[in-house]
Amino acid sequence: MTENITDRIIRIGTRGSKLALWQAENAAEKLQASGFKTELVIISTKGDQVLDKSLDKIGSKGVFTEELEVALREGQVEIAVHSAKDVQSSIPEDLELVAFMEREQVNDVILSFDPNFKLERDSKAVIGTSSTRRKALLKKYYPNIKTAESRGNLQTRLRKLEEKQFDALMLAYAGVYRMGYDNLIVHTFPEYEFVPAAGQGSVAIECAKNLDPELKKGLKEALNHTDTHVCLLAERAFLRTMEGGCSIPSFALATLTDEGVSITGGIVSLDGKTLLQETLEGPTVTVEAMGEQLANTILSRGGDEILKSIRAERTE
Repeated sequence: MTENITDRIIRIGTRGSKLALWQAENAAEKLQASGFKTELVIISTKGDQVLDKSLDKIGSKGVFTEELEVALREGQVEIAVHSAKDVQSSIPEDLELVAFMEREQVNDVILSFDPNFKLERDSKAVIGTSSTRRKALLKKYYPNIKTAESRGNLQTRLRKLEEKQFDALMLAYAGVYRMGYDNLIVHTFPEYEFVPAAGQGSVAIECAKNLDPELKKGLKEALNHTDTHVCLLAERAFLRTMEGGCSIPSFALATLTDEGVSITGGIVSLDGKTLLQETLEGPTVTVEAMGEQLANTILSRGGDEILKSIRAERTE
């Protein structure tokens, strides 16, 4: 890496929540270890500002990324740090995802202040979640559960839990662990029953396509985790082909195997009654084609009808 590249201060665009700042600081540490100087630039997004509506009501495209992408375009920041599952399925032409950081455990978990809380098939608890996928899967596997909208950062949601607005919270393990609240986990969902959202557990690094190629290369070397990148290419190809954002109850999880990659993906209807799920395996060189093939299989087996009914419901 040439000296003048590491002389540049890398301005890192991030949302202002504690979890977003943890992710940005983690990226900054890796960059500093590679000789870069860094600076955090906090940017508020639509998803941070509008907390009285569910994600599907405020639109799923770029709810947590749009303002950060404007900052990339305008040269206010060199990179933007996102939770990979919040990144829309198609990236604007003038931007690119340059790196995916090492993935944390992918499971969904239940948090409660009551250590004796048990989630059973006939449970009638009220669970806080803002995820369309989680609500639909809960309806599928725990039909007596009620869900309550739970927007806001992790600390806001925990306050609502403390105020007994619901009995428990459903979240991604990664954020809970990174914020040090894993002592409140009372249930961990198996990842092949409650398959996570595409990208869950990883951090995506976005930059402008016209960023200096040498700088881009240096950033990728410092931040990218190759195994995670391979898996997320497959998951994001699945998501892109499904044309799904974070308000569509689709899911995908790719893992490395001895032979290459295995990807499980699908979609669940909002009422939880129809679940379509398939697994494909293949060599790592075909990961994006596998993701597309898996999505097309799901769509042809009724996934397109589920998506049509969801979109019709949203426009009523």
